[in-house]
Amino acid sequence: MTLRQTTEIAVIGAGVVGLTIALELIDQGREVVLVDPGQPGMGASYGNAGTIAGYATSPVGTPDVLRSLPSLLFSRTSPLAIRHRALPSLAPWLLRFLHQSLPAQAERNARGIAALLTGAAELWDDLALRVQGAGILQRRGCLYLYETPQAFTQAWSELDRRRALGVEVDLIGPDGLVDLEPNLPATLGGAAFFTGATFLDDPGRMMGLIAAAVLDKARHLQVRAEKLSRRPDGVVIEGPGLHLHARRVVIAAGAHSRRLAAQAGDRIPLDTERGYHVEWDMAEPLLTRPACPTARGFYFCPMSGRLRVAGTVELGGLRLPPSPHRIARLVEGARAFFPDLGPPDREWMGFRPSLPDSLPVIGPSAGGSEVILAFGHGHLGVTMAPMTARIVADLLAGRDPGRVAVACRPNRF
Repeated sequence: MTLRQTTEIAVIGAGVVGLTIALELIDQGREVVLVDPGQPGMGASYGNAGTIAGYATSPVGTPDVLRSLPSLLFSRTSPLAIRHRALPSLAPWLLRFLHQSLPAQAERNARGIAALLTGAAELWDDLALRVQGAGILQRRGCLYLYETPQAFTQAWSELDRRRALGVEVDLIGPDGLVDLEPNLPATLGGAAFFTGATFLDDPGRMMGLIAAAVLDKARHLQVRAEKLSRRPDGVVIEGPGLHLHARRVVIAAGAHSRRLAAQAGDRIPLDTERGYHVEWDMAEPLLTRPACPTARGFYFCPMSGRLRVAGTVELGGLRLPPSPHRIARLVEGARAFFPDLGPPDREWMGFRPSLPDSLPVIGPSAGGSEVILAFGHGHLGVTMAPMTARIVADLLAGRDPGRVAVACRPNRF
């Protein structure tokens, strides 16, 4: 039986982006219905590294990545890899990615990312207070680890580019690094210390608090939105047992957004990164702040009651099963730093929505502003969620969101 319902604003997607958009709209007195088949906040918003990465101004595609792309994409142990079975469907995305990795494009994309990251920590401070989750935020900074002195020295120019975009970073030699994190190997070449970085020591709990604040005042229709059609007086969303008429719709369904956007009239080159993590339960994590061995492409994440190791990039779409060797790579990489780690207590895979230029789409649909697109945040969905929510709320209220939204316009492709 299909129940016909109506609302002022429907938000499709209940990840961190959809949840923060919904919360912002509710706080502004708007009527909101959340449409998502899953438990709010329990996809990639739960399984990530937990970092509020205001320092992460570099896009995935850069000239350095472009030079080493063949070996990166076709090595099973690479931090950036591709599932060969997905290559035919990924080819158009990869061609765009290659173009966006050229020097001028990569520099432009870095500026766009930096604008979206401005004030991310402060926006999260405000969000955490609103949902009574301030205790989950830990402002202890974040480390990029370099395993040799040569790698440390070679990173200085990239760190200078980040400083030029407003990122605060200190360089720490091996002795200072051991003082900061005594459990790390003393043989490392050095580290970049992003002093202002914040992290969530329990992303799942934070997502639960945001979801509870939203669902206190909004309905959640736990069904997959399969069809979107425009009407003279709004938009109709349909799915199994679903017929929802909304005056306005926000598509924030992460990696599942492309088909809905196409139905709204927007051809967005969205594809999927498959992210992985493994966890070891422990009363006291081995580190006091997130740390990323840059050559290995993952993060050590000290979380409440456990150490999470999360990361690497695998391009492989939504349908293929998890890759056991990606999990094995995370375990092997973690033991290179902490040899006494036993078998992990759990493992996870989730989907990140990825665009070739590493920027999300945030803005009105080409078919009309009754549909707003807000997806494609890649590795930075948690970090960018509060800023995205503010931009979307401005657009729905007819306010100018400012220049920060220019780089994210959906019609840039």
